[in-house]
Amino acid sequence: MQAQTKTEQILRERLGREILLLDGAMGTMIQRHRLGEEDYRGARFARHEVDLKGNNDLLTLTKPSVILDIHAAFVAAGADIVETNTFNSTSIAQADYALGHLARELNLAGARLAREAIERAGGDRQRFVAGVLGPTNRTASVSPDVHDPSYRNVTFDQLRLAYLEAIDGLVEGGADILLVETIFDTLNAKAALFAIDEYFEGLGRRLPIMISGTITDRSGRTLTGQTTEAFWNSVRHARPLFIGLNCALGAEDLRPYVAELSRIADTYVSLHPNAGLPNEFGEYDDTPAHMASILREFAEAGFLNMAGGCCGTTPEHIAAIGAALRGLPPRRLPEVPRYCRLSGLEPLNLTPETGFINVGERTNVTGSPKFAALVKEGQLEAALDIARQQVENGAQIIDVNMDEGLLDSEALMVEFLNRIASDPDISRVPIMIDSSRWSVLEAGLRCLQGKGIVNSISLKEGEAKFLEQARLCQRYGAAVVVMAFDERGQADSAQRKIEICERSYRLLVDRLDFPPEDIIFDPNVLTVATGIEEHNDYAIAFFDATRLIKQRLPHALVSGGISNVSFSFRGNNPVREAIHSAFLYHGIKAGLDMAIVNAGQLG
Repeated sequence: MQAQTKTEQILRERLGREILLLDGAMGTMIQRHRLGEEDYRGARFARHEVDLKGNNDLLTLTKPSVILDIHAAFVAAGADIVETNTFNSTSIAQADYALGHLARELNLAGARLAREAIERAGGDRQRFVAGVLGPTNRTASVSPDVHDPSYRNVTFDQLRLAYLEAIDGLVEGGADILLVETIFDTLNAKAALFAIDEYFEGLGRRLPIMISGTITDRSGRTLTGQTTEAFWNSVRHARPLFIGLNCALGAEDLRPYVAELSRIADTYVSLHPNAGLPNEFGEYDDTPAHMASILREFAEAGFLNMAGGCCGTTPEHIAAIGAALRGLPPRRLPEVPRYCRLSGLEPLNLTPETGFINVGERTNVTGSPKFAALVKEGQLEAALDIARQQVENGAQIIDVNMDEGLLDSEALMVEFLNRIASDPDISRVPIMIDSSRWSVLEAGLRCLQGKGIVNSISLKEGEAKFLEQARLCQRYGAAVVVMAFDERGQADSAQRKIEICERSYRLLVDRLDFPPEDIIFDPNVLTVATGIEEHNDYAIAFFDATRLIKQRLPHALVSGGISNVSFSFRGNNPVREAIHSAFLYHGIKAGLDMAIVNAGQLG
């Protein structure tokens, strides 16, 4: 990882002794100016073919003095961090106004205006510009077509490219921090975070990152269904300086969720809520004093490192919040144990208390004849029933494999995962994307709003390819299954298995700073009772390698595809089930953490 920037060092030092103050609602302040269509158009867009009133980001170009005055008012109120007026400044969001081509210019100008407001204010207290990356007006996890749950009106790659363009403008304009906020769909946010990491790699330096999700109602979930902890598990790979919540609800209703974040996040927690819920006139009723008193209680409870406001909040709100928080100690970062933390719509944390993990194997065209037949016949809704049955039968993760020579594996992987995303009974669990082809794995990664598992990567094609694929898994925010396979082939003895696993571990941890708890080794479950004498010890070699992995490679996990061991007995299901149960009994004693199994057919 690249070293901390000077900005991050300053922020961390201040966060150690005080609660920082974010600014308030740009849109609310713009409404106070009662601007008309002509104001939004200005001279430059006087003949534009689409109505522009309501495109608040465009005011950065057509009414810069208005935006500058709003920034200045929040700075005067005490804001330490000023957000750019770029919430909708992506080519995707601006397309509604036929202004997608302005995206980079809007971000550049937006960052420069926020910087100018800070510089004009002067003073000894250093303030910072947060370059805002909004969620766009599309969702990558939900179909807008009720008749086709697999359809999407935006792709991960379209989002990624739009965010890259916006980031480039923000950074050139002088943003100190990048803020991915008002996240209602975590997959959109993951595209933004992917673009940020990609951009930083090209830039050769990193800026601090802020991530802020949106709990859309009192169910405690985002619009696309994730719980607070599942959301955090999905984005923590970006290693943000801040994780927080904003918008949708007022401060009072957010209390349980900010309390949860403060408990589970090993980074700083921010909160910028609305001034209550909108009334029948679309206005917000929480007064500065009322909102400040609630946030003071949150701070006294140890929840906050930074606070500010979203919809309905004004400089008066920010000044009151700042006064209420002044002198209170900031939240202390908790010591969070190193465990693999996955998610679908709900979290799956692989702690000692979780026990052995069943990975459902039947959504695999190479392992389930019934599933394969349904996929080949195009009956994906019926195939979805198989995934649902696995979850009902106790599978905590679903393995999805579309590798078959006559199938369009990439397209089917995308369509099936999109269908899973539309089914809350299935999508509540994490997904294991299973393929021998990297293009299929990557297509699947672009569909997961949760934190899933890639199955698998290996040293088969050498270190360079292995590291390249692992780095991309890291950027997508996925755990990885690493096969005991290298340039010489598949490992069959315990000695060869541990040699390959140790080499892979050191490459991942030392070269990429890959979280060791997100490394899952598969030491190769090979078939016994084939009639070839040297195969008779394959199961024992797996158990011995598992013990060595758990002893020598801290925090790494072990998995395996259990049905392979009994392949010699195919067609004799009672014997196969007995072998699987016996294998799991000894494997779990040796340290096996998870396995790909038919959860409904274990003795």
